[in-house]
Formats: sequence, C-alpha cells, structure tokens
Amino acid sequence: MGFQQGLSGLNAAAKSLDVIGNNVANSGTVGFKQSQAQFADVYASSLTGAGGSSIGIGTKLATVAQQFTQGNITATNNPLDIAINGGGFFRMDTNGEITYQRNGQFQLDRLGFIVSASGAKLTGYTANAAGVLSTGAPAPISINTADIVPNVTGEVNAVLNLDSSVGVLPAAGFNMNDPTTFHNSTSVSIYDSLGNQHTLQTYYVKTAAGQWNVYASTDGGPTSLVGTLNFGSDGLLTTPMPLTTSVAVTTGAASPFSVDIDYTGTTQFGAAFSVNTLNQDGYSSGRLAGYNIGADGIILGRYTNGQSAVLGQVVLASFSNPNGLQPIGDNQWAETSTSGAPLVGVPDSGSLGVLQSSAVEDSNVDLTAELVNLITAQRVYQANAQTIKAQDAVLQTLVNLR
Repeated sequence: MGFQQGLSGLNAAAKSLDVIGNNVANSGTVGFKQSQAQFADVYASSLTGAGGSSIGIGTKLATVAQQFTQGNITATNNPLDIAINGGGFFRMDTNGEITYQRNGQFQLDRLGFIVSASGAKLTGYTANAAGVLSTGAPAPISINTADIVPNVTGEVNAVLNLDSSVGVLPAAGFNMNDPTTFHNSTSVSIYDSLGNQHTLQTYYVKTAAGQWNVYASTDGGPTSLVGTLNFGSDGLLTTPMPLTTSVAVTTGAASPFSVDIDYTGTTQFGAAFSVNTLNQDGYSSGRLAGYNIGADGIILGRYTNGQSAVLGQVVLASFSNPNGLQPIGDNQWAETSTSGAPLVGVPDSGSLGVLQSSAVEDSNVDLTAELVNLITAQRVYQANAQTIKAQDAVLQTLVNLR
C-alpha cells in the first residue's frame, strides 16, 4: 500500500507545482486571479466499516480554487482601459455567447463597439440620440461618433445692475447707432436651428424713475422694443419674467424664432452698470472630441462645441459563488450551475464595485509567496519520492528472503 500512498503524493505535488507554475506565468496578466490547489485525504472503505486504526491510502486533488481578491490598480493612457475596484465582472458578448472577465483592456473595433483583445463586446445600457439610457436588457455598447445636433437658443439669462443715479432719456429718441440715446448695452451669442451663430445686442434706456426700456437687435439689424423693466423703491425687479423677442435670420434656418430673456435677479442700485450673469441655452453642432467613463459606468462624450452627452453605461455582474465559474481562457469565465445566476447591475450598487477609467487591475498573484510555495512543493515531491524508494527497499528485502 505504501507505493499507492507515495504515488498519490507525487501526483498531488505535481498538481501543486502545475498550479503554482500557472500563477507565476500569469503574474503579469491583467485581471488574472491566482489559483490554489486544495487536497483531501483518501481512505479505503470496507464492508464492515472503517476501524479506529484505519491507515489512509494517500491524497487526492479536491479542487483548484481561484482567489478573487482585489488586484492593484495601475494607471494607463487609454481612456477605454477600465479597472474594477471592488466586486463584479465585466459582462461580455461574443456572437451571443455571454462570458465574464476582470480584464478591462478595451478598444474600439471598426464598427465602434467596445471590445476586448479576443473580440468580445463589452455590454451595458445603450443611449439614444438624446442621451437617454435604455435600462432594459444589457446589449453591446458602441460609441456613436456622429456630430451632436445643434440646439436653437430658447432662453437667455441676464442678471444686471442698472445704475439708478443716471438721468432719464426720452424713449422716442433711441438710436442704437447713437450712444447718447441709451445708457448701456450688452451682447450675447445665440444660435439658430442650423447651429449658425448670431449676436443678440440689447440696449437699456432709463425713461422714468425705476423704469427702463429694453431694445434688441440681431446681427446689427433693426431694433425692436422687447419690454420694460420696472423696479421698486428697494431696487428690486417687479416686472414678471421673461421678456420675449423675435429673431429673424437669413441662413436657411427656421425664421423667425422666439428667444425669452429672463432678467430675474436684475437690480437697480446706485452703483455702476454691471453684468453679473449672461448666458443662453443654444449651441452649434459639434464633433466628438473624446470620452471618459465615470465611477458609475456612465460613458460621457465631449464635443468640440463644449457640450457633453451620455453615450452609454457599463454594467457589471456578480455571482453568489464566484469560485463556481468555469475558466475558459482569454481572461474569461463562463457561468455554471455551481456559480449561480449572474446578478447584473450598475457599478457602485449592491455588492458591485466602482470603475476607474484609464486604469487596469493587475494580477493578484503574490510572486514572492508563489516562489516560496514552489520550493515547498518541490520538497513535498522529493519526500514522496523517498516514500516510494523506502517501500521499494522493503519489498526488495522480502523478495531476497530464502
């Protein structure tokens, strides 16, 4: 029986060396999770049951368990490199076959899909042209590189202070080309439905105590009276907002279009004229200049017109028993009955970790510990070989009896 024990010990030591060697070989593989060979003793059974003095007949490999501990995170220069800090796996789609991985080294293919080195597509929630996510079933994520459509200006927000100490001017004498006929003016860029930029110039004329007429002109064209700003004795605005002006353009865009001018917060104090806020909600078309992935998996595109839009969201999957996943190579695992069904959700929800863009998760192999384990496994192999050698010597003694 000693030969069987020694042989099982040699097999076990060889399996341990194989596992350690695989760990060492993948110490530089992004997203790799080290494995550990776990063994169990073996006893022979008898018809009458085992006695208290039973001697085991060796050992066997019980399982090779992967250790899903967090690896170090290393920064990279690729915005599509993604590291998971915490639990979860990337959900990948290869022609309909769903797999899972921790390796976050991604790039774009020729169709704009985010793919791994093996060609598997990263899945998540896709977004429509308006940036609204479709949070149903996860699907392969593609980066839409189309230009963002222009947005016509609908509102201008203006917060001013008009000097209460200036004198009154006659309303009938206003002329935008004569600075003596108005007190102050401002200008802001607005956009038509085709994204063409125009300049909206507004003029302010004090016609009575606490009363200012507002005139508007687009691109130096004819002026029109937009409305009147009235202020109370405390210098605060009392006119209901907003005022509305009509803008006519000749660029082929929709014309005329209305622009609301909201002066909420504007004051009339005894101080010099000042512009505290002046902005509008329109913009021209823009090309995709770049994108980044947030901790919550949102892919946000940046455009040349200064706008941003949601392009999609990466999802993660977790399992009740990650050790039940089946390694299939290419840094991927497959679901099994032992692992349980995947629980899919957005990052930083439940037990799922957060994402870090322009970074990858290193292998969690402790190379120093593995080299020490390698020495130990080698000694175990040698010791089991000595067991066989000793049993052979005893058997040879028996054979030589006369």
